[in-house]
Amino acid sequence: MQEKINSILNSFKQEILIVDSLDFVDFKNLEKGIRISRSHLQKLRFLLREDKFETEEQEIKFFKQQKPYIYGRLKFYAKLYNFNLNRPVGTIKSQRNFIDNEIDALQKFYSKNLDFVKYYRNDQTFLDAFYFVRGKDDYNLVPDTSHFYTDSEFSTSHDNSVAKIIAYDLLLTYYSEEIDKLRMKPDYRNNPVKRHFKNLDLGWTANKIDLIELIYALQASGAIRGGKAGIKEMAMACEQIFDLDLGNYYRKFLEIRARKIRPTKFIDRLKGALEKRMEDADE
Repeated sequence: MQEKINSILNSFKQEILIVDSLDFVDFKNLEKGIRISRSHLQKLRFLLREDKFETEEQEIKFFKQQKPYIYGRLKFYAKLYNFNLNRPVGTIKSQRNFIDNEIDALQKFYSKNLDFVKYYRNDQTFLDAFYFVRGKDDYNLVPDTSHFYTDSEFSTSHDNSVAKIIAYDLLLTYYSEEIDKLRMKPDYRNNPVKRHFKNLDLGWTANKIDLIELIYALQASGAIRGGKAGIKEMAMACEQIFDLDLGNYYRKFLEIRARKIRPTKFIDRLKGALEKRMEDADE
């Protein structure tokens, strides 16, 4: 059975490689990606009806890695189709706001499911028997009750969650690239405010993730506009002041939250540097 699964996966990878080289602005290309993904997903469904896994480890691998690989891309193409359908064609600002709202929606999923996201990204396995084996659902571990309405022969409590992570990671990359394209538009590059800060040469020389940590700390403290200033606005301001691209700062914040040792290491370093400066001034 494993050879048949690998054959379906290899076929999918070859066909989808062509789709990924095309322009996703064209709806026909996204429709092609959806058709290919659905077709191969259906092949996996039929295979499971005809055959059985030899071991529990094979079943876990299928629902943790193999099915989500295809299912995640199906979700990606479908959501990107809807994104292009609703994307405004107006000003750069309206487009940027639209994309930022889409990123916010993805961020909410990551935040809501942070424990499982960390479990999956860290390649942990101690709950795999509950997450990725059919019929072993632990109601306390099920993140979405809609799972109980799905095909129990072709799904587990968390294979859909893995597919979402794969899809949302792809979407975040695409959205970030689209924002970069907007930044290259003439009316963005010729922004007088951006030119002013660039002339001041206030280059940020620490790591970008350090600046993101600082932005979130300032927002959480209420130091700017009484805490009403949004992360997006603050990040855009810092990008102009320091003439840099922070990239996907929402994703970077997840990395900060996932730190096991000294999650606020840059803030801690600032505190230590300031205390040393004051001690030196007293000498």
